[in-house]
Formats: sequence, C-alpha cells, structure tokens
Amino acid sequence: MGGGGSALRVCADHRGGINWLSLSPDGQRLLTGSEDGTARLWSTADGQCCALLQGHESYVTFCQLEDEAAFTCSADCTIRKWDVLTGQCLQVFRGHTSIVNRILVANNQLFSSSYDRTARAWSVDKGQVAREFRGHRNCVLTLAYSAPQDLPGAPCMEEAVARGLLVTGSTDGTAKVWQVASGCCHQTLRGHTGAVLCLVLATPGHTAFTGSTDATVRAWDILSGQQLRVFQEHQGSVICLELVNRHVYSGSTDRTVKCWLADTGERVRTFAAHRHSVSALKYHAGTLFTGSGDARARAFDAQSGALRRVFRGHAFIINCIQVHGQVLYTASHDGALRLWDVRGLPRAPPPRPAAPKRSLSRLFSNKVGCAAAAPLQPA
Repeated sequence: MGGGGSALRVCADHRGGINWLSLSPDGQRLLTGSEDGTARLWSTADGQCCALLQGHESYVTFCQLEDEAAFTCSADCTIRKWDVLTGQCLQVFRGHTSIVNRILVANNQLFSSSYDRTARAWSVDKGQVAREFRGHRNCVLTLAYSAPQDLPGAPCMEEAVARGLLVTGSTDGTAKVWQVASGCCHQTLRGHTGAVLCLVLATPGHTAFTGSTDATVRAWDILSGQQLRVFQEHQGSVICLELVNRHVYSGSTDRTVKCWLADTGERVRTFAAHRHSVSALKYHAGTLFTGSGDARARAFDAQSGALRRVFRGHAFIINCIQVHGQVLYTASHDGALRLWDVRGLPRAPPPRPAAPKRSLSRLFSNKVGCAAAAPLQPA
C-alpha cells in the first residue's frame, strides 16, 4: 500500500549533503546545516531561501533554530550564533578541541557535545564556557536536558537539580547524568555493550531512553541511575528515537521501526517496508514519518502500522525530517531539501473495540484469591 508522493519544491542550493534540519518554534523558518560549511534559512511560507549563513571553516554537523537566533556547530570545533533576519554571525563559541557533534539550546543555556570527550555549557549572551563536563572515555555524541521544573523529587535533590540535569550519550557505551549547577557527574548509566547513538527524555519526569549499537533501547531513572527496562528485539544498531504519548519509536539498521510501551517495554508494533537503515523519525498527528538510507521517506499510520505513502526523489540517505502544517520536509546527503504535500494521507479505520475480558482475579477468586548509507540503487 502507499503511492508515490511528488515533491512540492526541491531546494538544491547547498553544494554538499545536508546533515541536519531544524524548525523554529513558531514554525515560520527552517534551518539547514551542510557539508559545504554553510547553513541556510528557509521560509516555510514559500520554501524560499531567505539567508545564507557563512563563516564555518569546515562542515556543519548540527543546527538548532530559535525564533530570534540560529545556532550551528561544526567540525571546525566551533559553535556560531546567527541573526535570523540578517544572517549576520553574532557570536563564535570557541573552546572545544575537536568536532562538535550536537548543540542544545534550553532555558537560556547552550549545551554542546564533542569528539574531544567533553560536553560543555555556555553563556548564550557572552559566548563563554560556563561549565565543562568531563568523564566520558570517548566522544560524546548526543545530548538531552531536563529542566528543574520537570524533575519532581525529594527535597534532598533540590540543590542538585537547581539548574537542571544534562544527559549525555557516548561511544564509550555509557550515558552520564550531570548536575548543570556544579558540573559534577550525578550518575553514570551502565548497561549498554555498544556506543550510545541516541537519547530522549520523558518530560515532565526523570526517565531517559537510550539507543545503542548493541541493538537495544534502555530506560533509566536519571535521578537514581537505575536501569528500569531493556527493549530488545532489534537485529541492528538503534539509530534514532522518538517518544510520543508514552510510546517509544526506535529506528534501526535492521530496516525497521519498532513501537514500544514506554512504561513496560512491551513491543506493540513493527513498521517494515524500508530497504535500508531507518535514519530519521518524526511523529505528527497520528502519522509516523520515517527517513531511510534507501533515499525514501515514508508515512505510516501510527496506530495500525500500515504504510500510507512513499516519497521518492532523493538520491542518498535522508538525514533529517520535519513536519509543519501539511508539509513534510526532508533533508538528504544529496544536498537537497525537499518539500512534500502530506494532505489526504489515507487513515486506517479506528480499531474495533475489544470484547470485555474477565479478570484473572475473578476467575480464581474462589480458589486462591488474587493472583549508513550507500547511494541508492534504482528500484
């Protein structure tokens, strides 16, 4: 099932692959970061490029777009802050000694992770390092931040979480929880036997979900460091995670996405049909959108798992996807940003109500009581 979707617009201004795509909180702009060392701002109203951000001396690894500023990080070991109206560079953040992998802007703080085995917190206004987080034995890949108001806990924890907690995932096989106020390591989350590639936090709350090259997803209590459960049915590395409505979606090199109940670890659905690794995930309005190393994006009915549409046109792996309104945005290593119309996606019929079940306690009450990617090969 699923027909081919045709692109509304193809934006091929970049001269290298697009590594990341970010949507502004107000939904008015998109930001792309590229192998060509530049970033570009795009209008979601008409798909036009409205600013070219130049200044990095190597490829852009990641980007984040806020309503009033854009942030990019690069293999040149720096982070840059840009004016979204003029495209002017407002600040250069220097301090990392190797490739900067990820950045995260939250609560007026800027966090970064690097191949130099550190994560850092920066003053957004001054461009200076406010805190260094040292302890990983290999490169730090992924970041997540939990704000103080999202961390209900005992009074004895108030000082530790006064400025929130930063969670980092590394190729050393661990995730670490850091006190932002002090820079101290609060917990080390041990259990994975491979690199931690992706990470999401449940908010509000204090549960982290990590995906690894060991083919598992693991749930952790970031306050106590306890491993809560292991999700293990994938046959390849877990590359990307999405957490929606107490369901965890995991994309893997085994060419599938799996949907799990966050609270129990039970697998409830598998989304197949991919011909290569699943590289990107985005849930939107009952639809699960995926990007793959087979250069295609797909739309699945999230409830039934049925494939609803295939979007063909890219030539290489899709690195990132976003959805705004009735438009799907896909960014690829082929250098193109593509816009797709997602109106009219067929929906699965609502599930039929299950027949009422008698509880086990009633049944037994009179006895005992309660009981990466390669170029696309044309299909």
